[in-house]
Amino acid sequence: MQLKHATILVVDDDTDVLTAVRLLLRPQVKEIITEKNPVHLPALLKQKEFDVVLLDMNFKSALNTGNEGLFWLKKVKELRSETAVVMITAYGDIDLAIRSLKEGAFDFVVKPWKNEKLLTILKDALVNKSKGNSSAGSLETATGFDAGLLGESEAMQDVFLKIKKVAPTDANILILGENGTGKELVAKAVHHYSLRASKPFVKVDVGALTETLFESELFGYKKGAFTDAREDRQGRFEIASGGTIFLDEIGNISLHQQSKLLSVLQNRQVMPLGANKPLNVDVRLLCATNVPLTGLANESRFRKDLVYRINTVEIILPPLRSRGNDIPLLAKHFAKVYSEKYMKPIPEISKQALTKLMRYDFPGNVRELQYIMERAVIMAEGEALGADDIVFSPIEAAPVTPEKPQETNLEELEKSTINHVLQKHSGNLTKAAKELGITRTALYRRIGKYGF
Repeated sequence: MQLKHATILVVDDDTDVLTAVRLLLRPQVKEIITEKNPVHLPALLKQKEFDVVLLDMNFKSALNTGNEGLFWLKKVKELRSETAVVMITAYGDIDLAIRSLKEGAFDFVVKPWKNEKLLTILKDALVNKSKGNSSAGSLETATGFDAGLLGESEAMQDVFLKIKKVAPTDANILILGENGTGKELVAKAVHHYSLRASKPFVKVDVGALTETLFESELFGYKKGAFTDAREDRQGRFEIASGGTIFLDEIGNISLHQQSKLLSVLQNRQVMPLGANKPLNVDVRLLCATNVPLTGLANESRFRKDLVYRINTVEIILPPLRSRGNDIPLLAKHFAKVYSEKYMKPIPEISKQALTKLMRYDFPGNVRELQYIMERAVIMAEGEALGADDIVFSPIEAAPVTPEKPQETNLEELEKSTINHVLQKHSGNLTKAAKELGITRTALYRRIGKYGF
């Protein structure tokens, strides 16, 4: 069906939204009807057949559940199962919108939307309806975006769907997940599917920047600003202008650094060291951290106003141990990658080897699996990888030491030392791990062990 032959119903309690959609669609469609109160939806659906219903996710209604859109979506599907439903949502309700796809919505559009985008979604909904597919038209099964970001599990499908929906917007995104889960790959995928894809993608590991390097690296400097400033240098924000800047390990920067970053995000300007006037920057901000949101909510460690700035939308990457059959999928992928790299035949992976992988906890996540498969391919002598070829890292898989009085004392000493170093560096995991002489992954594991 063509858009010009369609009958559209728009249900939203925002009068401005109804007016804007009416003005946009009136010349485009056969008929458009708008309704402010969703309580009237059943009566409208019984009186008239609509090709598409544009339905808001949240209403100021007596239901007051926060999921009013899902409630009314189910009502529409009960009364008119063949009607395509497109949800209207805000950035903060992306997770609910993704759930709506599983409940039968065709797609969702994020406010404020671009008119061309809305028209495209409506056209796709009509095409999908004419083919007899009335629900979840955009929930296509996907194993990933590229060779580096794979997964068939439900958790990863949600991640992929969120990337596809949020990438074309300019929303700031906070990517959460344990070390090794693929946060940088998600950031690259968001940039690739964004409207800024042809512009720079600039990554900065801000957790590794010292106080003195933070400003010069991010904001740049002028010749003569300090002793070694022999020429002007652009900062990462200026280099990324027009494109995307990805700030990795954002949870490990100090409160002073957070204040500097917040100023840039609020003003969309950077002041290079030694400069007299600020420079305007236009960047899409992506941030990542292995610190959970509960940790970022601690105001003694992280500014709440900065959390709001960087967390317009959050994408949470699941640990590999919770992704089920993604483990053999990734294992076979890495076996193929490293067979080609080292010019060896692509090996089969025996059932015993896969069972061994499935039973392992993968504290190092996908990155650890990648290294395990690389070693297995290098060391393998036969045409298949057996259980003996799968060797887990002693760094990640160190056995738990049996409790003995002397060892318990050593544990207390380790706990006390870690606590002291963490306080010394105001919770900065990168600096603390460096002083302790261990990796951040090992430090993070010990923090969990001792319950800091």
